[in-house]
Amino acid sequence: MKKKAIIMDQQALNRAITRTSHEILENNKGIDGVTLIGIRRRGVPLAHRLAEKIESIEGQAPLIGELDITLYRDDLSTIAKLPVLNGTKIDFDINDKTIVLVDDVLYTGRTVRAALDALLDLGRPKAIQLMILVDRGHRELPIRADYVGKNVPTSKKEIIEVHVTEIDGEDSVIICEE
Repeated sequence: MKKKAIIMDQQALNRAITRTSHEILENNKGIDGVTLIGIRRRGVPLAHRLAEKIESIEGQAPLIGELDITLYRDDLSTIAKLPVLNGTKIDFDINDKTIVLVDDVLYTGRTVRAALDALLDLGRPKAIQLMILVDRGHRELPIRADYVGKNVPTSKKEIIEVHVTEIDGEDSVIICEE
């Protein structure tokens, strides 16, 4: 992979988190009944950052969960014979809650479809909203994000890499080319 450009640095990423936090609060008229669930891997630290920002604005943090979608993927048989499960950690009842599902990149929509299947196996939320840091287009399924940090039109030969300090040691979003 050849690095083509840095499309978000740490400041831009922080601004996107701040803006989408405000949008979540405005859209839901506060935080009552709203929970954040990050899709493993990079959706989890992004969900925690959103929760911290929401708490600094509202004085109250939403509940946070972590969703492992490995067994719900439609390409599971092609990616590994023995998939690695990181486990779902949702220590609260999701019934009648508004869930904001958080992930780093929206591309084909298949990851979000798997996450929806996994969530609905856990209960019946009041609503499910989607927060994405980067929407790169090329949808294969009719899925759109409610909250988007940045829209980045890409070619199918390009790849978006999201780096977060908690996993990668730095905050950045990079576009790479094959």
